[in-house]
Amino acid sequence: MTTQFVKPNGLIYLDGNSLGMLPAAVAQRLAMVVQQQWGHDLINSWNQHDWINLPLTVGDKIGQLIGAAAGQVVCCDSISLNLFKLLAAALQMRAGRTVVLSTEDNFPTDLYMVQGLQQLLGNDNCQLKLVPEQQLLTAIDQQTAVVLVTEVNFRSGRRVNLAELTQAAHEQGALIIADLAHSAGAMQIEVDQWQIDFAVGCSYKYLNAGPGAPGFAYVAERHHNQFVQPLAGWMGHANAFSFTREYIPAPGIRALLTGTPSILALAAVDAALSVFDGLSLQQLHEQALDLADLFDDGLKQHNIAAEFQRLTPAERQHRGCQLSYAHEHAYAICQALIAAGVVADFRAPHYLRVGFTPLYLSASEVAEAVNKLAEIMQQKIYLNEQFQHRRGAVT
Repeated sequence: MTTQFVKPNGLIYLDGNSLGMLPAAVAQRLAMVVQQQWGHDLINSWNQHDWINLPLTVGDKIGQLIGAAAGQVVCCDSISLNLFKLLAAALQMRAGRTVVLSTEDNFPTDLYMVQGLQQLLGNDNCQLKLVPEQQLLTAIDQQTAVVLVTEVNFRSGRRVNLAELTQAAHEQGALIIADLAHSAGAMQIEVDQWQIDFAVGCSYKYLNAGPGAPGFAYVAERHHNQFVQPLAGWMGHANAFSFTREYIPAPGIRALLTGTPSILALAAVDAALSVFDGLSLQQLHEQALDLADLFDDGLKQHNIAAEFQRLTPAERQHRGCQLSYAHEHAYAICQALIAAGVVADFRAPHYLRVGFTPLYLSASEVAEAVNKLAEIMQQKIYLNEQFQHRRGAVT
């Protein structure tokens, strides 16, 4: 499996939950698209190579990874933009209800999108209500228009039960929007089976499509006739090249499109998805959990587990594909690990995150990473001045 990725020699990569490694197929596809399709075929490629439908064809491939039947997923824009579209549409579908219910520790950009919409629409039409994650299920009531939840918490790695949460939302007449940023491509998801209404996700983490690669959005087919997204753009028009003054939304999921899609970015996503051909996401998740257990057991064997506060649940059914630990010097420890050839990441205020992606990570690499971490902790290497420097713009 690792031969499908461009893997730097000697580097142990434990950060696929933030940015996936480069699949070799992506580099090859981009070269072909740039040199042949753009370089030689030029504008003819919109028809000749079906560029115009790439957001939908790539969307359907992502749909296969999240349990969505064809015609319900589109790949475009970013999570933030797609979430704005879905939130606005969902609020319209639940007229008379104003509350968007989410968790205090949800990914900040999701909360920012609600706050922006609240400012735009006014408090009488949109109100953000935040509760602790463990209280989300019982906080849904008759005022709730939308439940906004991330399946795997970006800080702790805790996985919520989307099927149970969706059922509770529907019993109260609310809709649910699921953020799959930290779960798509890492574990088995069944959006259709779980009756999820809407979902968003990104393609640069476990889907390995590259930095800033476009996001995706899911709208359950049962909502296609009611769904109206606010960012009416020409690519979402029923007949984009009629160039009429009046906007008529395209039927189905195509209506989520706004501007001209980035073909190079979509080609990268399309190629990256090929690594999942023939794979079981359930088995992939189990392998990731095994690697995570190997890492955590290694901390105990080296007698350094007590120095960290583990945030990630022990129960496998409540975990994504990462482990998170709190430590006063988490940032310095992360920098010391990187200097030792082990790439993990840090999240404010003091969390060390370690991601496990079996597509390109082996058990022997995990064991070596633990050995290096043990040396850093036992010798207090993280206290060296070089690891105490000012944080970079990206952590």
